Amino acid sequence: MTEAARDTKSARTRRRVVDAAAHVLLRRGYAGTRLADVAEVAQVQAPAIYYYFSSRDELIDEAVAVGLDRARSLVTEALAAAPADAPAIDRLAIAVAAHLRTLLTHSDHAAAAVRTVPQLPEAMRERHRQAQRDYVDVWRALVAQVREEGDLDPALDPGTALMVVLGALNWTAEWWDPARGSLEGVIDAAQRLVRDGLAAAEEP
Repeated sequence: MTEAARDTKSARTRRRVVDAAAHVLLRRGYAGTRLADVAEVAQVQAPAIYYYFSSRDELIDEAVAVGLDRARSLVTEALAAAPADAPAIDRLAIAVAAHLRTLLTHSDHAAAAVRTVPQLPEAMRERHRQAQRDYVDVWRALVAQVREEGDLDPALDPGTALMVVLGALNWTAEWWDPARGSLEGVIDAAQRLVRDGLAAAEEP
């Protein structure tokens, strides 16, 4: 086997280990994630994980970082594909759909990051704060545009409204069961609630 082939195989194995860590994190949380379980999902021997990561926390850090980056990337890609002249409220609805699809079906990483960050020790949380801020900034800009276009209820504080919206969207990872309702149904309900909840009252 050539060195290049070994590097490729090593990279694939490392990625599989990180994917497995996200899978376990999502289902068992920070405290319940064991390297033995990660190894079983990744189909590697547990000691082999230390070839790629020096500790359990380093592996969890990587899985969370990938998840936060993936969530931001998929939402910004969906927004970039929207028509250039789309109203800000429509762009916000597009972001809602992209966030929910990412969280509920596209990525164990994104869902694991959302659910796990609050459970992490303070030093670990601090390492991910900038990535969290970057993602929230995408949403903050959307809400600001909705306000500029006159579609945000002036009685609402934009920052508070945004945190309520994101909190509600993120909570879907705790309760949604595909056997009991479609993802499209969840997205439609969320978009309607966001549109109606943020909307400026019509002039009498």
